[in-house]
Amino acid sequence: MLGGDYRALTVVRSLGRKQVPVWVVAEEQAIAGTSRYARRTLRSPNLGNEAAEIAHLLDLARRNNLSGWTLFPTTDEHAALIARNQRELSTIFQIVTSPWEKLRCAYDKRLTYRRARKIGVDQPRTWYPANRQELARLDLEYPVILKPAIKAAVNRFTEEKCWKVRDRVELLARYDEATALIDRTLVVVQEIIPGGGEHQFSYGALCIDGQPLASLVAQRRRQYPIEFGRSSSYVETIEQPEIEAAARPLLSAINYHGLIEIEFKRDPRDRKYKVLDLNPRIWGWNSIAARAGVDFPYLFWRLSQQRPLPELKGMAGVKWMRMVTDVPAAITEMRSGRLSPTSYLRSFRGPLEPAIYALDDPMPCLLEVPLLSFWKLKRWIRLRRDSHRWMREEQTALDANSNAISSRRENRTQPGF
Repeated sequence: MLGGDYRALTVVRSLGRKQVPVWVVAEEQAIAGTSRYARRTLRSPNLGNEAAEIAHLLDLARRNNLSGWTLFPTTDEHAALIARNQRELSTIFQIVTSPWEKLRCAYDKRLTYRRARKIGVDQPRTWYPANRQELARLDLEYPVILKPAIKAAVNRFTEEKCWKVRDRVELLARYDEATALIDRTLVVVQEIIPGGGEHQFSYGALCIDGQPLASLVAQRRRQYPIEFGRSSSYVETIEQPEIEAAARPLLSAINYHGLIEIEFKRDPRDRKYKVLDLNPRIWGWNSIAARAGVDFPYLFWRLSQQRPLPELKGMAGVKWMRMVTDVPAAITEMRSGRLSPTSYLRSFRGPLEPAIYALDDPMPCLLEVPLLSFWKLKRWIRLRRDSHRWMREEQTALDANSNAISSRRENRTQPGF
């Protein structure tokens, strides 16, 4: 299990309950490693380059006789790492992730939107400015968002998912901040589709050569933060043929293999479902799937072990909630008048899958708040340090520019200039 956050926890529990041994290779967040179903938890060393990371994984497998084990990615970067190094990793591990030439279309939003446009799947209006001058010439209807095409680097721009800008001045200022953190070719400008998280839908699937073997459709009822949620906080499985009709051609077009979540948002202006993201790995609310009849982690493992799989479709009406983020999301919506206390209490009716709490595995629930608080503190310190570094670099550049201008002015006053 590459990663140790709450997404990884769903995999650990899914496999552990079926007597499949699981090891967690955790990074900053390690709540999955506190589960009674995690046989062993290791810290992922920060080795600084991809070749060293692959060598470390292979050495770990050889030293501990892990031949034939399955690699599970919990982030886009994990999925990309496995895809780019599939040949080396498959000498020991069982790999289900698509090879890099296919996974790139899901990993890189620029390729996602171009492929979607080519096959007629709706999407938000999106621009890819080559530089600041090209950005300044764009005729945009504000507000818009800036977002990274990929999230290979960890910084405040990639961590915050997107930045909302309200006018041209703010757009250029935020673009300068973004390009100080990532390459300018990776900065994407996109229109904002009206509506909150309740307008967002997801298609989750386990695919073989572009064809979904197991699938379900879910609606994001609430998210946190409210406007641009970094993650879902309350989700419900639904029947929505339009989502499936939009997702299947995209999966077929990229011949996708493995687990994937495709995010859509319904545009109230034209009532079309527009693709936002493709997530080629385990996603946050995937534990809902087991209760809905499609246990994605276990099915993924069975596929990796060449075991027979039935064709499955998740049932509607199953809910998923992550209390630590849904409570603040619900409070915000109640304060704004968009949610009543009675409506919030109805969220607990019917089949409900808690994100963290489990009667047979209580430790992650007891440790979630302290572990999350510690991680958020570390993240805040890191992002603040990055912000200060950017401000210093900007000031240095301004000082250098000012000195150059002053020098040119002095030269002009010299005799014979």
